[in-house]
Amino acid sequence: MSSKYIVRQPIKDPSNRIIGYEIQYHGENQAFGGESAEHANDFAAADTIYNFLTLNTDKLLRGTLNFMTFTTTLLMKKTPRLFSKDELVIQIDDSVIIHPLAMHMIHQYAKDGYKIAVNEFQFAPRYLALLDSIDYIKINFGNMPELTLKNIIEIAHSMDKRCVAVGIDTDALYQRAIKLKVDAMEGSFVAEKMMQKTHNSGYLQSNFFRLMVAVLADDPDVEEIERIISVDATLTYGLLKIANSRYFSMRRQVTSVRQAIMTVGLKDLKQWVYLLSASNAESQIDEGAEEFLRLSFMRAIFCSSLMNYAKDMPISRPEAYLMGMLSTLNSLIDAPMAEILEQIPVREEIKEALLRRVGRCGMLYDLALRYEQADWRGIEQLADELEIPTNLLTSLYFSSMEEVNHIWMELTQQAGNQVLIETSGQ
Repeated sequence: MSSKYIVRQPIKDPSNRIIGYEIQYHGENQAFGGESAEHANDFAAADTIYNFLTLNTDKLLRGTLNFMTFTTTLLMKKTPRLFSKDELVIQIDDSVIIHPLAMHMIHQYAKDGYKIAVNEFQFAPRYLALLDSIDYIKINFGNMPELTLKNIIEIAHSMDKRCVAVGIDTDALYQRAIKLKVDAMEGSFVAEKMMQKTHNSGYLQSNFFRLMVAVLADDPDVEEIERIISVDATLTYGLLKIANSRYFSMRRQVTSVRQAIMTVGLKDLKQWVYLLSASNAESQIDEGAEEFLRLSFMRAIFCSSLMNYAKDMPISRPEAYLMGMLSTLNSLIDAPMAEILEQIPVREEIKEALLRRVGRCGMLYDLALRYEQADWRGIEQLADELEIPTNLLTSLYFSSMEEVNHIWMELTQQAGNQVLIETSGQ
């Protein structure tokens, strides 16, 4: 059975703020976004994509700007109309531009309010007829000399078009994109840049307010407290560190959030929350760090889901969850990962996975990372070694994303001022 993968890649502006995601598809020996489009007109492959998207529209695009490449066949099937014009950017490439009927449809989508992006844009005659309908020009920075890039960007800006630099996979390309004043960037280095810039030991504030309310309740619900702490990497790390400190001097090491809560006890847990409240009273987590906390939660859930199918694993599902959650701490806390892991007891297999990606735990962790990066070859190789059916990966990935979105919506919809009022009345 052929496997089909779909993954979201972040697109960021020069200030490191995510403006949207590119939806990349791979399957049936053809690419949907992000790769060569030489097979893009194959009707059977396009029909497979169409059917998949029809079943997954509620999970794929929600509340954010999503860039998606459409083949001529998908345009003719009116697939873009499955999605809200406020959440979709219709990307096209050369195979669409040379097709007269497809070009007519692009102009119509633009009139209807859909935003249009062109992959591998060139100032060639066949592209110029599109200019009135284009909103985004996507330029592959790895394929052009700097002077050509500079001219394209300056002309595009003079026509009020936004330029997105793609293929930003190195620091040199990143610096060139900044120098040439692009509007947004995409690539493996751009995704990693979030990790380098975060270094904010704060926690998600709305989640912390929920924790305060939960621990100060007349009859605290331990399961609710566990759920609140388990979605936040910095709270998880802080509690595990406290529970394993000399103050509690346990003979047995505490390796889960539930164990930590029971070890610390509700009385001392309240004191810990008060201490965090005081020490971080003026610390507002920034947008980049909040997005990064979402990533840690996503990795935790995805790693845990993969454990249902991975064979011969030396760790449990909760340990896989913890591995995914801890994987971001060197970015949330300004310290090397090795030093962080010395502060809390984790199994040697998890340490080896996080530090060196070795062993079967390392394979599982690496698989989650390769999926984030849309590394199709790496995905298949690791899934085969772990004996995970490749045809399940996309559904596991999007189920994990749905859970993250659902819980994050609950967290961020909480009105901070209302929670503060509740806690001050305790």
